[in-house]
Amino acid sequence: MREVSGQNFGFLIAYVLPGFVSLWGVSHFSPTVRGWLVASSVTAGNSATVGGFLYVTLASVAAGLTASTIRWAVIDSLHHWTGINRPAWDDSKLQERLGAFEALVENHYRYYQFYGNMLVAMLWLAAARLAASGRCVTELDPLDCGILAVGLLYWAGSRDTLRNYYTRAAFLLGTKESEVSDDERTRCSRDRVDDSGTQAEAA
Repeated sequence: MREVSGQNFGFLIAYVLPGFVSLWGVSHFSPTVRGWLVASSVTAGNSATVGGFLYVTLASVAAGLTASTIRWAVIDSLHHWTGINRPAWDDSKLQERLGAFEALVENHYRYYQFYGNMLVAMLWLAAARLAASGRCVTELDPLDCGILAVGLLYWAGSRDTLRNYYTRAAFLLGTKESEVSDDERTRCSRDRVDDSGTQAEAA
Protein backbone atom coordinates (compact mmCIF):
# COMPACT_ATOMS: atom_id res chain seq x y z
CA MET A 1 0.00 0.00 0.00
CA ARG A 2 1.30 3.41 -0.90
CA GLU A 3 2.23 5.74 1.92
CA VAL A 4 0.11 8.83 2.36
CA SER A 5 1.99 11.85 1.03
CA GLY A 6 1.00 15.49 0.85
CA GLN A 7 -0.28 15.16 -2.70
CA ASN A 8 -2.37 12.01 -2.37
CA PHE A 9 -3.69 13.20 1.00
CA GLY A 10 -4.84 16.39 -0.72
CA PHE A 11 -6.52 14.30 -3.43
CA LEU A 12 -8.19 12.15 -0.76
CA ILE A 13 -9.73 15.04 1.16
CA ALA A 14 -10.56 17.14 -1.90
CA TYR A 15 -12.33 14.49 -3.98
CA VAL A 16 -12.63 11.01 -2.46
CA LEU A 17 -14.23 11.93 0.89
CA PRO A 18 -16.78 14.38 -0.58
CA GLY A 19 -17.47 11.84 -3.31
CA PHE A 20 -18.19 9.12 -0.76
CA VAL A 21 -20.68 11.37 1.03
CA SER A 22 -22.31 12.11 -2.33
CA LEU A 23 -22.59 8.36 -2.98
CA TRP A 24 -24.31 7.99 0.37
CA GLY A 25 -26.93 10.39 -0.92
CA VAL A 26 -27.22 8.52 -4.23
CA SER A 27 -27.72 5.24 -2.35
CA HIS A 28 -31.12 6.48 -1.16
CA PHE A 29 -32.35 6.14 -4.76
CA SER A 30 -30.07 3.51 -6.33
CA PRO A 31 -30.07 -0.11 -5.11
CA THR A 32 -26.89 -0.66 -7.15
CA VAL A 33 -24.95 2.02 -5.29
CA ARG A 34 -26.41 0.78 -2.01
CA GLY A 35 -25.09 -2.66 -2.88
CA TRP A 36 -21.62 -1.23 -3.57
CA LEU A 37 -21.56 0.42 -0.15
CA VAL A 38 -22.66 -2.78 1.55
CA ALA A 39 -20.12 -4.86 -0.39
CA SER A 40 -17.28 -2.49 0.61
CA SER A 41 -18.12 -2.53 4.32
CA VAL A 42 -17.52 -5.08 7.04
CA THR A 43 -20.61 -5.85 9.10
CA ALA A 44 -21.91 -8.79 11.10
CA GLY A 45 -22.23 -11.70 8.73
CA ASN A 46 -20.74 -9.75 5.82
CA SER A 47 -17.13 -9.35 4.71
CA ALA A 48 -15.86 -6.60 2.42
CA THR A 49 -15.14 -7.55 -1.19
CA VAL A 50 -12.40 -6.23 -3.44
CA GLY A 51 -14.93 -5.52 -6.19
CA GLY A 52 -17.18 -3.54 -3.87
CA PHE A 53 -14.23 -1.51 -2.58
CA LEU A 54 -13.05 -0.79 -6.14
CA TYR A 55 -16.49 0.29 -7.31
CA VAL A 56 -16.95 2.59 -4.32
CA THR A 57 -13.48 4.12 -4.75
CA LEU A 58 -13.93 4.85 -8.46
CA ALA A 59 -17.47 6.09 -7.98
CA SER A 60 -16.32 8.31 -5.09
CA VAL A 61 -13.69 9.93 -7.31
CA ALA A 62 -16.27 10.56 -10.06
CA ALA A 63 -18.82 11.91 -7.57
CA GLY A 64 -16.12 14.06 -5.92
CA LEU A 65 -15.16 15.59 -9.25
CA THR A 66 -18.84 16.29 -9.94
CA ALA A 67 -19.21 17.95 -6.53
CA SER A 68 -16.07 19.97 -7.27
CA THR A 69 -17.57 21.19 -10.55
CA ILE A 70 -20.73 22.30 -8.73
CA ARG A 71 -18.58 23.97 -6.09
CA TRP A 72 -16.65 25.85 -8.79
CA ALA A 73 -19.88 27.01 -10.46
CA VAL A 74 -21.81 27.94 -7.31
CA ILE A 75 -19.74 28.20 -4.13
CA ASP A 76 -16.79 29.98 -5.75
CA SER A 77 -19.14 32.49 -7.36
CA LEU A 78 -20.93 33.14 -4.06
CA HIS A 79 -17.62 33.77 -2.30
CA HIS A 80 -16.52 36.14 -5.06
CA TRP A 81 -19.83 38.00 -4.97
CA THR A 82 -19.63 38.38 -1.19
CA GLY A 83 -16.23 40.00 -0.99
CA ILE A 84 -13.55 37.31 -1.41
CA ASN A 85 -11.98 38.29 -4.71
CA ARG A 86 -9.10 36.55 -6.44
CA PRO A 87 -6.17 38.97 -6.86
CA ALA A 88 -4.62 39.30 -10.30
CA TRP A 89 -1.42 37.41 -9.49
CA ASP A 90 1.75 38.17 -11.38
CA ASP A 91 2.01 34.87 -13.26
CA SER A 92 5.44 35.81 -14.65
CA LYS A 93 6.89 34.84 -11.25
CA LEU A 94 5.17 31.45 -11.18
CA GLN A 95 7.92 29.43 -12.86
CA GLU A 96 10.68 30.52 -10.50
CA ARG A 97 8.44 29.99 -7.45
CA LEU A 98 6.58 26.92 -8.66
CA GLY A 99 7.67 24.69 -5.79
CA ALA A 100 6.49 27.17 -3.18
CA PHE A 101 3.22 27.69 -5.06
CA GLU A 102 2.56 23.93 -5.24
CA ALA A 103 3.15 23.71 -1.49
CA LEU A 104 0.69 26.56 -1.04
CA VAL A 105 -1.91 24.68 -3.07
CA GLU A 106 -1.44 21.47 -1.08
CA ASN A 107 -1.46 23.21 2.31
CA HIS A 108 -4.27 25.69 1.69
CA TYR A 109 -6.26 25.26 -1.52
CA ARG A 110 -6.84 21.51 -1.02
CA TYR A 111 -8.51 22.29 2.29
CA TYR A 112 -10.70 24.88 0.57
CA GLN A 113 -11.67 22.21 -1.96
CA PHE A 114 -12.47 19.83 0.90
CA TYR A 115 -14.70 22.32 2.70
CA GLY A 116 -16.42 23.50 -0.48
CA ASN A 117 -16.91 20.03 -1.96
CA MET A 118 -18.11 18.64 1.36
CA LEU A 119 -20.62 21.49 1.59
CA VAL A 120 -22.05 20.47 -1.78
CA ALA A 121 -22.06 16.80 -0.76
CA MET A 122 -23.74 17.47 2.59
CA LEU A 123 -26.47 19.58 1.01
CA TRP A 124 -27.06 16.82 -1.54
CA LEU A 125 -27.20 14.20 1.22
CA ALA A 126 -29.75 16.22 3.20
CA ALA A 127 -31.89 16.75 0.09
CA ALA A 128 -31.66 13.05 -0.82
CA ARG A 129 -32.75 11.96 2.65
CA LEU A 130 -35.74 14.28 2.55
CA ALA A 131 -36.76 13.25 -0.97
CA ALA A 132 -36.37 9.52 -0.31
CA SER A 133 -38.47 9.69 2.87
CA GLY A 134 -41.14 11.93 1.36
CA ARG A 135 -40.65 14.56 4.06
CA CYS A 136 -40.61 18.32 3.51
CA VAL A 137 -38.12 20.87 4.80
CA THR A 138 -40.23 21.57 7.89
CA GLU A 139 -39.99 17.90 8.93
CA LEU A 140 -36.27 17.68 9.57
CA ASP A 141 -35.11 14.96 11.96
CA PRO A 142 -32.07 15.35 14.26
CA LEU A 143 -29.72 13.77 11.69
CA ASP A 144 -30.91 16.21 9.01
CA CYS A 145 -30.28 19.12 11.39
CA GLY A 146 -26.83 17.76 12.18
CA ILE A 147 -25.98 17.45 8.46
CA LEU A 148 -27.07 21.03 7.79
CA ALA A 149 -25.18 22.30 10.85
CA VAL A 150 -21.98 20.64 9.61
CA GLY A 151 -22.69 22.13 6.17
CA LEU A 152 -22.75 25.63 7.72
CA LEU A 153 -19.43 24.86 9.40
CA TYR A 154 -17.97 23.84 6.04
CA TRP A 155 -19.28 27.08 4.51
CA ALA A 156 -17.43 29.14 7.13
CA GLY A 157 -14.30 27.03 6.71
CA SER A 158 -14.37 27.40 2.94
CA ARG A 159 -14.51 31.19 3.19
CA ASP A 160 -11.58 31.34 5.60
CA THR A 161 -9.35 28.93 3.67
CA LEU A 162 -10.07 30.57 0.31
CA ARG A 163 -9.27 34.01 1.74
CA ASN A 164 -6.02 32.71 3.24
CA TYR A 165 -5.07 31.01 -0.02
CA TYR A 166 -5.63 34.17 -2.06
CA THR A 167 -3.72 36.29 0.46
CA ARG A 168 -0.70 33.99 0.63
CA ALA A 169 -0.59 33.44 -3.12
CA ALA A 170 -0.69 37.20 -3.68
CA PHE A 171 2.17 37.62 -1.20
CA LEU A 172 4.17 34.89 -2.97
CA LEU A 173 3.61 36.00 -6.57
CA GLY A 174 2.79 39.67 -6.19
CA THR A 175 -0.14 41.27 -7.96
CA LYS A 176 -0.48 43.08 -11.24
CA GLU A 177 -2.56 45.80 -9.58
CA SER A 178 0.36 46.91 -7.45
CA GLU A 179 2.63 47.11 -10.48
CA VAL A 180 0.02 49.08 -12.42
CA SER A 181 -0.46 51.40 -9.47
CA ASP A 182 3.29 51.99 -9.26
CA ASP A 183 3.44 52.77 -12.98
CA GLU A 184 0.51 55.12 -12.67
CA ARG A 185 2.10 56.90 -9.72
CA THR A 186 5.37 57.28 -11.64
CA ARG A 187 3.57 58.57 -14.71
CA CYS A 188 1.47 60.99 -12.67
CA SER A 189 4.58 62.30 -10.91
CA ARG A 190 6.31 62.79 -14.27
CA ASP A 191 3.27 64.59 -15.65
CA ARG A 192 3.20 66.91 -12.65
CA VAL A 193 6.89 67.74 -13.16
CA ASP A 194 6.29 68.45 -16.85
CA ASP A 195 3.29 70.63 -16.06
CA SER A 196 5.31 72.56 -13.48
CA GLY A 197 8.10 73.11 -15.97
CA THR A 198 5.64 74.30 -18.65
CA GLN A 199 4.00 76.70 -16.24
CA ALA A 200 7.41 78.06 -15.17
CA GLU A 201 8.40 78.66 -18.80
CA ALA A 202 5.12 80.40 -19.49
CA ALA A 203 5.62 82.68 -16.52
